[in-house]
Amino acid sequence: MNIAKRRGMARARVAVARKLAIIPHRIWADATEFRVGKEAAGPISA
Repeated sequence: MNIAKRRGMARARVAVARKLAIIPHRIWADATEFRVGKEAAGPISA
């Protein structure tokens, strides 16, 4: 909401979409598994 107040609702939507898109992109690029929280997940061993 802070971004929406400062820059407008359109930019706020883009910011949220980008934030949500980064998670699956990094999972795909690093071959890591998704874990909720602050624990670091290592690469998946095949």
